[in-house]
Amino acid sequence: MSALLLALAAGLIVTLMAGAPLIAQLRRLAFGQHIYEDGPASHRSKSGTPTMGGILFLGAALVGGAVAHTAQAWLLVGLTLACGGIGLLDDWLIVRYKRALGLRARTKFLLIALAAVLFLAYAPAVLPAGHEHAIARWHAGGALDAGPVLWYVLSLLAVLATTNAVNLTDGLDGLAAGVMVPALAVSIAAAAAAGAHGVALVEAAMIGACGGFLYYNRHPARVFMGDTGSLALGALLAGGAILTGTQLLLPLIGGVFAAEALSVILQVASFKTTHRRIFRMSPLHHHFELGGWPETMVTKRFWTAGAILALAGYVVIR
Repeated sequence: MSALLLALAAGLIVTLMAGAPLIAQLRRLAFGQHIYEDGPASHRSKSGTPTMGGILFLGAALVGGAVAHTAQAWLLVGLTLACGGIGLLDDWLIVRYKRALGLRARTKFLLIALAAVLFLAYAPAVLPAGHEHAIARWHAGGALDAGPVLWYVLSLLAVLATTNAVNLTDGLDGLAAGVMVPALAVSIAAAAAAGAHGVALVEAAMIGACGGFLYYNRHPARVFMGDTGSLALGALLAGGAILTGTQLLLPLIGGVFAAEALSVILQVASFKTTHRRIFRMSPLHHHFELGGWPETMVTKRFWTAGAILALAGYVVIR
Protein backbone atom coordinates (compact mmCIF):
# COMPACT_ATOMS: atom_id res chain seq x y z
CA MET A 1 0.00 0.00 0.00
CA SER A 2 2.82 2.42 0.82
CA ALA A 3 4.41 1.79 -2.60
CA LEU A 4 1.07 2.49 -4.30
CA LEU A 5 0.69 5.77 -2.42
CA LEU A 6 4.26 6.70 -3.30
CA ALA A 7 3.64 6.04 -6.99
CA LEU A 8 0.35 7.97 -6.92
CA ALA A 9 1.94 10.92 -5.12
CA ALA A 10 4.88 10.92 -7.54
CA GLY A 11 2.59 11.00 -10.57
CA LEU A 12 0.51 13.79 -9.02
CA ILE A 13 3.46 15.96 -8.01
CA VAL A 14 5.32 15.58 -11.31
CA THR A 15 2.21 16.51 -13.27
CA LEU A 16 1.35 19.51 -11.11
CA MET A 17 4.91 20.81 -11.16
CA ALA A 18 5.46 20.28 -14.89
CA GLY A 19 1.99 21.39 -15.98
CA ALA A 20 2.38 25.16 -15.73
CA PRO A 21 5.74 25.42 -17.55
CA LEU A 22 4.53 22.98 -20.22
CA ILE A 23 1.41 25.04 -20.86
CA ALA A 24 3.49 28.21 -21.07
CA GLN A 25 5.84 26.57 -23.57
CA LEU A 26 2.95 25.26 -25.67
CA ARG A 27 1.54 28.80 -25.79
CA ARG A 28 4.89 30.22 -26.89
CA LEU A 29 5.06 27.64 -29.67
CA ALA A 30 1.44 28.39 -30.64
CA PHE A 31 0.52 24.73 -30.28
CA GLY A 32 -3.19 25.43 -30.04
CA GLN A 33 -6.14 23.11 -30.54
CA HIS A 34 -7.82 23.13 -33.95
CA ILE A 35 -11.60 22.77 -33.54
CA TYR A 36 -13.59 20.72 -36.04
CA GLU A 37 -16.04 22.88 -38.00
CA ASP A 38 -18.77 20.24 -37.72
CA GLY A 39 -18.50 20.07 -33.92
CA PRO A 40 -20.83 21.83 -31.47
CA ALA A 41 -20.80 25.61 -31.97
CA SER A 42 -20.10 26.12 -28.26
CA HIS A 43 -16.67 24.53 -28.72
CA ARG A 44 -15.39 27.17 -31.13
CA SER A 45 -14.28 29.32 -28.21
CA LYS A 46 -11.83 26.55 -27.30
CA SER A 47 -9.85 27.08 -30.50
CA GLY A 48 -6.24 27.95 -29.73
CA THR A 49 -6.21 26.34 -26.28
CA PRO A 50 -2.81 24.62 -25.88
CA THR A 51 -2.85 20.94 -26.78
CA MET A 52 -0.33 18.08 -26.40
CA GLY A 53 -0.79 18.24 -22.61
CA GLY A 54 -0.70 14.45 -22.73
CA ILE A 55 3.08 14.78 -22.59
CA LEU A 56 2.51 14.95 -18.84
CA PHE A 57 1.15 11.39 -18.91
CA LEU A 58 4.27 10.15 -20.66
CA GLY A 59 6.36 11.60 -17.86
CA ALA A 60 4.11 10.00 -15.26
CA ALA A 61 4.44 6.61 -16.97
CA LEU A 62 8.23 6.86 -16.72
CA VAL A 63 7.93 7.81 -13.04
CA GLY A 64 5.70 4.78 -12.42
CA GLY A 65 8.17 2.53 -14.22
CA ALA A 66 11.02 3.87 -12.11
CA VAL A 67 9.10 3.29 -8.87
CA ALA A 68 8.07 -0.26 -9.85
CA HIS A 69 11.22 -1.24 -11.76
CA THR A 70 9.93 -4.65 -12.87
CA ALA A 71 9.84 -6.24 -16.31
CA GLN A 72 6.03 -6.08 -16.38
CA ALA A 73 6.06 -2.41 -15.44
CA TRP A 74 8.59 -1.41 -18.09
CA LEU A 75 6.75 -3.39 -20.76
CA LEU A 76 3.55 -1.52 -19.90
CA VAL A 77 5.44 1.78 -19.91
CA GLY A 78 6.84 0.90 -23.33
CA LEU A 79 3.38 0.40 -24.82
CA THR A 80 2.16 3.62 -23.20
CA LEU A 81 5.08 5.64 -24.56
CA ALA A 82 4.79 4.10 -28.02
CA CYS A 83 1.09 4.93 -28.38
CA GLY A 84 1.59 8.33 -26.76
CA GLY A 85 4.37 8.99 -29.27
CA ILE A 86 2.02 8.15 -32.14
CA GLY A 87 -0.48 10.60 -30.67
CA LEU A 88 2.26 13.22 -30.28
CA LEU A 89 3.11 12.93 -33.98
CA ASP A 90 -0.57 13.23 -34.86
CA ASP A 91 -0.99 16.33 -32.67
CA TRP A 92 2.17 17.93 -34.09
CA LEU A 93 0.96 17.48 -37.66
CA ILE A 94 -2.34 19.14 -36.75
CA VAL A 95 -0.77 22.21 -35.14
CA ARG A 96 2.05 22.39 -37.70
CA TYR A 97 -0.24 22.46 -40.72
CA LYS A 98 -3.24 24.13 -38.99
CA ARG A 99 -5.77 21.51 -39.99
CA ALA A 100 -8.20 19.23 -38.17
CA LEU A 101 -6.57 16.01 -39.35
CA GLY A 102 -3.05 14.84 -38.62
CA LEU A 103 -2.09 11.27 -39.42
CA ARG A 104 -4.38 9.40 -41.77
CA ALA A 105 -6.73 7.15 -39.79
CA ARG A 106 -5.32 4.05 -41.49
CA THR A 107 -1.75 5.09 -40.73
CA LYS A 108 -2.55 5.74 -37.08
CA PHE A 109 -4.35 2.40 -36.83
CA LEU A 110 -1.41 0.51 -38.31
CA LEU A 111 1.12 2.24 -36.07
CA ILE A 112 -0.90 1.41 -32.95
CA ALA A 113 -1.29 -2.17 -34.18
CA LEU A 114 2.49 -2.40 -34.62
CA ALA A 115 3.06 -1.13 -31.07
CA ALA A 116 0.54 -3.69 -29.80
CA VAL A 117 2.18 -6.54 -31.74
CA LEU A 118 5.57 -5.71 -30.24
CA PHE A 119 4.03 -5.53 -26.76
CA LEU A 120 2.29 -8.89 -27.20
CA ALA A 121 5.48 -10.50 -28.46
CA TYR A 122 7.09 -9.92 -25.06
CA ALA A 123 4.02 -10.12 -22.79
CA PRO A 124 3.91 -13.94 -22.35
CA ALA A 125 7.46 -13.90 -20.99
CA VAL A 126 6.47 -11.66 -18.05
CA LEU A 127 3.13 -13.32 -17.24
CA PRO A 128 2.77 -15.90 -14.44
CA ALA A 129 3.35 -19.49 -15.50
CA GLY A 130 0.06 -21.23 -16.21
CA HIS A 131 -1.82 -17.96 -16.72
CA GLU A 132 -0.14 -16.62 -19.85
CA HIS A 133 -3.43 -16.70 -21.73
CA ALA A 134 -5.93 -15.52 -19.10
CA ILE A 135 -8.63 -13.21 -20.45
CA ALA A 136 -10.98 -12.85 -17.45
CA ARG A 137 -10.84 -13.18 -13.67
CA TRP A 138 -13.52 -13.18 -10.99
CA HIS A 139 -13.79 -12.80 -7.23
CA ALA A 140 -13.61 -16.50 -6.36
CA GLY A 141 -10.03 -16.60 -7.62
CA GLY A 142 -11.00 -18.23 -10.88
CA ALA A 143 -9.67 -17.29 -14.28
CA LEU A 144 -10.79 -17.98 -17.83
CA ASP A 145 -7.86 -19.04 -19.98
CA ALA A 146 -7.93 -18.96 -23.77
CA GLY A 147 -5.60 -20.62 -26.19
CA PRO A 148 -2.67 -18.59 -27.49
CA VAL A 149 -4.40 -17.65 -30.76
CA LEU A 150 -7.59 -16.37 -29.12
CA TRP A 151 -5.57 -14.62 -26.41
CA TYR A 152 -3.49 -12.86 -29.04
CA VAL A 153 -6.51 -11.76 -31.09
CA LEU A 154 -8.46 -10.50 -28.07
CA SER A 155 -5.40 -8.71 -26.70
CA LEU A 156 -4.69 -6.97 -30.00
CA LEU A 157 -8.32 -5.92 -30.25
CA ALA A 158 -8.18 -4.65 -26.66
CA VAL A 159 -5.35 -2.25 -27.48
CA LEU A 160 -6.87 -1.04 -30.75
CA ALA A 161 -10.38 -0.63 -29.33
CA THR A 162 -9.39 1.00 -26.04
CA THR A 163 -7.00 3.55 -27.53
CA ASN A 164 -9.66 4.53 -30.06
CA ALA A 165 -12.42 4.65 -27.43
CA VAL A 166 -10.46 6.89 -25.05
CA ASN A 167 -9.55 9.12 -27.98
CA LEU A 168 -13.24 9.50 -28.88
CA THR A 169 -14.13 10.25 -25.26
CA ASP A 170 -11.63 13.10 -25.06
CA GLY A 171 -14.01 15.80 -26.27
CA LEU A 172 -15.01 17.78 -23.17
CA ASP A 173 -13.00 19.51 -20.47
CA GLY A 174 -11.97 16.94 -17.87
CA LEU A 175 -14.02 14.11 -19.36
CA ALA A 176 -11.46 11.49 -20.41
CA ALA A 177 -9.09 11.99 -17.45
CA GLY A 178 -11.96 11.93 -14.96
CA VAL A 179 -13.48 8.73 -16.36
CA MET A 180 -10.04 7.11 -16.48
CA VAL A 181 -9.47 7.39 -12.70
CA PRO A 182 -12.05 4.80 -11.51
CA ALA A 183 -11.19 2.49 -14.41
CA LEU A 184 -7.51 2.51 -13.42
CA ALA A 185 -8.41 2.08 -9.74
CA VAL A 186 -10.24 -1.16 -10.55
CA SER A 187 -7.39 -2.22 -12.82
CA ILE A 188 -5.07 -1.83 -9.81
CA ALA A 189 -7.33 -4.19 -7.87
CA ALA A 190 -7.10 -6.67 -10.74
CA ALA A 191 -3.31 -6.31 -10.75
CA ALA A 192 -3.19 -7.01 -7.02
CA ALA A 193 -5.31 -10.14 -7.47
CA ALA A 194 -3.02 -11.31 -10.28
CA GLY A 195 0.17 -10.53 -8.40
CA ALA A 196 1.16 -7.92 -11.01
CA HIS A 197 2.52 -5.39 -8.53
CA GLY A 198 4.60 -3.52 -11.10
CA VAL A 199 1.51 -2.94 -13.24
CA ALA A 200 -0.36 -1.62 -10.20
CA LEU A 201 2.38 0.90 -9.45
CA VAL A 202 2.46 2.27 -13.00
CA GLU A 203 -1.33 2.60 -12.96
CA ALA A 204 -1.21 4.32 -9.56
CA ALA A 205 1.25 6.86 -10.94
CA MET A 206 -1.13 7.49 -13.83
CA ILE A 207 -4.07 8.02 -11.46
CA GLY A 208 -1.97 10.69 -9.75
CA ALA A 209 -1.18 12.17 -13.17
CA CYS A 210 -4.88 12.25 -14.08
CA GLY A 211 -5.59 14.11 -10.86
CA GLY A 212 -2.83 16.62 -11.57
CA PHE A 213 -3.93 17.01 -15.17
CA LEU A 214 -7.51 17.72 -14.12
CA TYR A 215 -6.21 20.74 -12.19
CA TYR A 216 -5.30 22.27 -15.57
CA ASN A 217 -7.94 20.55 -17.71
CA ARG A 218 -11.06 21.22 -15.62
CA HIS A 219 -13.60 23.59 -17.16
CA PRO A 220 -12.61 26.00 -18.59
CA ALA A 221 -9.58 23.98 -19.66
CA ARG A 222 -6.16 25.62 -19.82
CA VAL A 223 -4.75 22.69 -21.78
CA PHE A 224 -5.99 19.66 -23.70
CA MET A 225 -4.33 16.25 -23.61
CA GLY A 226 -4.61 15.74 -27.37
CA ASP A 227 -4.04 12.37 -28.97
CA THR A 228 -0.74 12.29 -27.07
CA GLY A 229 -2.67 11.78 -23.86
CA SER A 230 -5.72 9.86 -25.03
CA LEU A 231 -3.72 7.21 -26.89
CA ALA A 232 -1.28 6.89 -23.98
CA LEU A 233 -4.11 6.46 -21.46
CA GLY A 234 -5.95 3.98 -23.66
CA ALA A 235 -2.78 1.95 -24.17
CA LEU A 236 -2.07 1.91 -20.44
CA LEU A 237 -5.58 0.71 -19.58
CA ALA A 238 -5.54 -1.99 -22.28
CA GLY A 239 -1.98 -3.08 -21.53
CA GLY A 240 -2.79 -3.36 -17.84
CA ALA A 241 -5.82 -5.53 -18.64
CA ILE A 242 -3.67 -7.83 -20.79
CA LEU A 243 -1.01 -8.20 -18.09
CA THR A 244 -3.66 -8.96 -15.46
CA GLY A 245 -5.78 -11.26 -17.65
CA THR A 246 -8.90 -9.07 -17.63
CA GLN A 247 -9.34 -8.20 -21.31
CA LEU A 248 -12.98 -9.33 -21.34
CA LEU A 249 -13.79 -7.02 -18.42
CA LEU A 250 -12.57 -3.89 -20.19
CA PRO A 251 -16.02 -3.02 -21.66
CA LEU A 252 -17.38 -3.01 -18.10
CA ILE A 253 -14.50 -1.38 -16.24
CA GLY A 254 -14.21 1.26 -18.97
CA GLY A 255 -17.91 1.27 -19.77
CA VAL A 256 -18.12 4.96 -20.64
CA PHE A 257 -15.29 4.60 -23.14
CA ALA A 258 -17.07 1.60 -24.66
CA ALA A 259 -20.36 3.52 -24.89
CA GLU A 260 -18.66 6.46 -26.60
CA ALA A 261 -17.08 4.21 -29.22
CA LEU A 262 -20.31 2.24 -29.71
CA SER A 263 -22.25 5.46 -30.30
CA VAL A 264 -19.94 6.35 -33.19
CA ILE A 265 -20.21 2.87 -34.69
CA LEU A 266 -24.01 2.92 -34.48
CA GLN A 267 -24.23 6.45 -35.87
CA VAL A 268 -22.08 5.64 -38.89
CA ALA A 269 -23.83 2.31 -39.54
CA SER A 270 -27.29 3.88 -39.27
CA PHE A 271 -26.45 6.79 -41.56
CA LYS A 272 -24.85 4.57 -44.19
CA THR A 273 -27.72 2.06 -44.22
CA THR A 274 -30.79 4.25 -43.61
CA HIS A 275 -29.45 7.82 -44.07
CA ARG A 276 -30.78 8.58 -40.60
CA ARG A 277 -28.87 9.48 -37.45
CA ILE A 278 -29.57 7.77 -34.13
CA PHE A 279 -27.92 10.52 -32.08
CA ARG A 280 -27.96 14.29 -32.50
CA MET A 281 -24.20 14.00 -32.84
CA SER A 282 -21.60 11.42 -31.94
CA PRO A 283 -19.62 10.60 -29.86
CA LEU A 284 -22.26 10.27 -27.17
CA HIS A 285 -21.23 13.26 -25.05
CA HIS A 286 -22.04 15.60 -27.96
CA HIS A 287 -25.55 14.11 -28.16
CA PHE A 288 -26.27 15.29 -24.62
CA GLU A 289 -24.63 18.66 -25.24
CA LEU A 290 -26.91 19.30 -28.22
CA GLY A 291 -29.82 18.15 -26.05
CA GLY A 292 -29.27 21.16 -23.81
CA TRP A 293 -27.00 19.79 -21.07
CA PRO A 294 -24.21 22.18 -20.06
CA GLU A 295 -20.73 20.80 -20.70
CA THR A 296 -19.99 20.53 -16.98
CA MET A 297 -23.19 18.54 -16.41
CA VAL A 298 -22.31 16.06 -19.15
CA THR A 299 -18.83 15.63 -17.70
CA LYS A 300 -19.98 15.09 -14.13
CA ARG A 301 -22.70 12.60 -15.12
CA PHE A 302 -20.29 10.66 -17.29
CA TRP A 303 -17.82 10.61 -14.37
CA THR A 304 -20.61 9.18 -12.21
CA ALA A 305 -21.52 6.56 -14.81
CA GLY A 306 -17.85 5.63 -15.15
CA ALA A 307 -17.50 5.19 -11.39
CA ILE A 308 -20.61 2.99 -11.19
CA LEU A 309 -19.48 0.76 -14.05
CA ALA A 310 -15.97 0.50 -12.63
CA LEU A 311 -17.46 -0.48 -9.26
CA ALA A 312 -19.43 -3.24 -11.00
CA GLY A 313 -16.17 -4.45 -12.49
CA TYR A 314 -14.56 -4.39 -9.05
CA VAL A 315 -17.35 -6.60 -7.67
CA VAL A 316 -16.64 -9.14 -10.38
CA ILE A 317 -12.88 -9.13 -9.80
CA ARG A 318 -12.95 -9.15 -6.00
